[in-house]
Amino acid sequence: MPSSSPLSIPSLAPAVREAARRAGDLALPYFRSGAQTAAKLWYKGQSSPVTEADIALDTFLKGHLSGLFPAAGWLSEETADDPARLEKSHVWIVDPIDGTRAFASGHPDWAVSIALVRDGKPVLGVLYAPAHERLYEARLGEGAWCNGERLQLPAAGRVPPPRVAGPKPLVDRLERHMGPVERLPKVPSLALRLARVADGSIDVGLVSAHAQDWDIAAADLILQEAGGRLTELDGSTATYNSPHPVHGEMIAVASQLHPRAIGAMRA
Repeated sequence: MPSSSPLSIPSLAPAVREAARRAGDLALPYFRSGAQTAAKLWYKGQSSPVTEADIALDTFLKGHLSGLFPAAGWLSEETADDPARLEKSHVWIVDPIDGTRAFASGHPDWAVSIALVRDGKPVLGVLYAPAHERLYEARLGEGAWCNGERLQLPAAGRVPPPRVAGPKPLVDRLERHMGPVERLPKVPSLALRLARVADGSIDVGLVSAHAQDWDIAAADLILQEAGGRLTELDGSTATYNSPHPVHGEMIAVASQLHPRAIGAMRA
């Protein structure tokens, strides 16, 4: 099966897509649209929810993906961190349920997020939103798709005002310096917020500080391959699989709009 060679990425992609779908199928029996989850719920620390579905999906994905590519390291929100990942050129970066709070409350905006990172950059990303029946995927240099349809952001962009989703303080900052915006509801799953920039339904996605690798790695590649950019406010792109896999405030936007939008956030 796949080796550590980058040439193995195309052969991995269908299996990773299937793994994401199977994980979503595992989660759906616990999900109750508009109502509290059927899963047992507890909290990590004081405010971070986790459910038995998160753990079940994490266990399945770790076993399945590690079997597909045994040489790759592992980094997941629901697995104790193993510093051995830092010695690996390839690492799986996974959030079994991105948007656990939404999942637990019956909101449909949650997703299974899987990225394969090589030397700090994602080369394969799959994001599956079971409640919406939408599967996003991308391979480095080969494009991005949603449910088999190619994603490609237009070069010219929309007529303003831009549609913006993110935390209110960041949206306020953007509007002060960029002019009027159309405020969309904040998407609880950060990965889906970024993916919706890639599919053109959001023009600017804003991200609070302290996003973790597993929140953004898969969606970062999907956005990049669709013709968009995810950067910190200094313009730098994310590097993944660092000792402290946490990021600052970020902006996701079509490439042609990036200079104007990031300029407004810096003003």
